[in-house]
Amino acid sequence: MRKAALLALALLGSAEALTMTYANSTTIIHERAADWAAAELKGLQVQGNTLVMAPGAQSGTLTSAPVSAPAFDELVPSWNAVTGQKGSVSVEIRARQSGAWSRWYSFGTWSAAEGRSSAGSQKDASGQVMTDTLRLTGKGAAYQYRVTLRGAGTEVRLLAFNTTERARRSAALGQPGDRKAWGKVVDVPQRSQMIYEGGGEVWCSPTSVSMILAKHGLNVSVPQAARGMYDRAYDGTGNWPFNTAYAGEQGLRAFVTRLPSLAAAEKFTAAGVPLAVSLGWKKGELPGAPLSSSAGHLMVLAGFDAQGNPVLNDPAAPGNDTVRRTYPRAAFEKLWLDHSGGLSYIITPPGVTLP
Repeated sequence: MRKAALLALALLGSAEALTMTYANSTTIIHERAADWAAAELKGLQVQGNTLVMAPGAQSGTLTSAPVSAPAFDELVPSWNAVTGQKGSVSVEIRARQSGAWSRWYSFGTWSAAEGRSSAGSQKDASGQVMTDTLRLTGKGAAYQYRVTLRGAGTEVRLLAFNTTERARRSAALGQPGDRKAWGKVVDVPQRSQMIYEGGGEVWCSPTSVSMILAKHGLNVSVPQAARGMYDRAYDGTGNWPFNTAYAGEQGLRAFVTRLPSLAAAEKFTAAGVPLAVSLGWKKGELPGAPLSSSAGHLMVLAGFDAQGNPVLNDPAAPGNDTVRRTYPRAAFEKLWLDHSGGLSYIITPPGVTLP
């Protein structure tokens, strides 16, 4: 039962959405026509497994049925869309707490064109949006989402929602690893953010995405990725859903989740799936890191050495030839879980079976 609770990734029956359930979080992915069967559509239609504009419409909205989830006080959405140079997608969320619905909170407007922007801070008695994360003041039991498409040709093929209870973000810290996954490292091209003017400590997320895209045969330069996910309101490139949305615009299947432990992450890297992971540390907490400290940094988990220590492509390295790093397992896992609750970008070609 414990193993199932920590490591489940299952299609829960033909009528249920793909759900990743862990000790610290739940991620529900809607990407099939059946997932939107109970939704209200205005100006949209489902074509195959994709949300598209109805004939003659220039905009449209899907409002989901309520989605139940284990008790949560944080939610991070992500989506895969095709917007081109004139289309856009907006995602809004509301949560049910103690039987009452909150207001609709906006996560801004995504577009492959310039001008994309999160919605800025939204705060009331129920919660607040911090760029890419809805943080509630009390426990939520369900949520509902509303997605708006604009512009001819705009389509959405995936909507994902990660919920977590902050107090449980480190619930599986120290879970024993699988030695069969040790000694396996995915061949991910190494790229430094530090070699670009304006990159410095601020381009860790687009550099990590660029490395994973290159692993999948999409050679997008770091500056190109940074321009493609820049969030005007946030004035930066670290918006988590915008990063995975950018990968989605390149034709990949990409979403934000939270993993409970390095033991869970081992299953992905052993299957050839590298992960972009978010962590933070103070001086002396991460031996061997090119940055002495960080309030929040993205790097690519490529695998594990023979002793079970995580092998990373750390974009903060001063040059491309020093990006590959190995960090102490216990220290790294604690910093990852304590900082972000195991936040990870999962980016794969369509059709890849996840472990």
